[in-house]
Amino acid sequence: MADRRAVGNHSRDEGQDTGRERVSRAAYELFSREGVRAVGVDAVIARAGTAKMTLYRNFPSKDDLIIEFLRRREQIWTRDWLEAESARRGQTPREQLLAIFDVFSEWFSQPDFEGCSFLTTMVEINDREHPVHQAAVGHLANIRGYIGKLAAEAGISDIDSFARQWHILMKGAIMAAHEGDTAAAARARELGELLLVRHGCLRPPTGRPGFRGHPAVA
Repeated sequence: MADRRAVGNHSRDEGQDTGRERVSRAAYELFSREGVRAVGVDAVIARAGTAKMTLYRNFPSKDDLIIEFLRRREQIWTRDWLEAESARRGQTPREQLLAIFDVFSEWFSQPDFEGCSFLTTMVEINDREHPVHQAAVGHLANIRGYIGKLAAEAGISDIDSFARQWHILMKGAIMAAHEGDTAAAARARELGELLLVRHGCLRPPTGRPGFRGHPAVA
């Protein structure tokens, strides 16, 4: 998967491979694949090849390590991958929004597809007052912030409502892919086109090749 392949390059860019970096990278690889509850600190230490003292000197608790994982996930998955790819593939804000689902389609087809770590962490730590839960919610809000930015650039008036609707499509597609729906991203893209029509950002011209929106929505 794109974000896990990027983890090595990302760490090299950070310069010196410190004990903190080795622990952070090991936690990222394990938490991404297995979830935050199933992985203990001993497994992270073994993966990192460091002493337990090194972990606790940099991350006083497992919660601190999980929060670092979520921060790293946002940089690698949200910023360096999803946002960068949608910007690269789309010339306009509208195209960049739809490109999110094109990126998802490729992600869902990867054999090591593991889903959204923000969602799974939020569910695993199901206490709204818990700092890890709040951190996961915050990172999800940052994704909506990116969607809202594109919505504003596209001229959508009700930015918050649109961003939440679009984010629901994204999260729903991820969960559908977990169920085994290989066309989940394409289905979400179709709904996204309809949503853009509803918000006045896309007209469904008849006969346009590749347009899957329904004219009745216009």
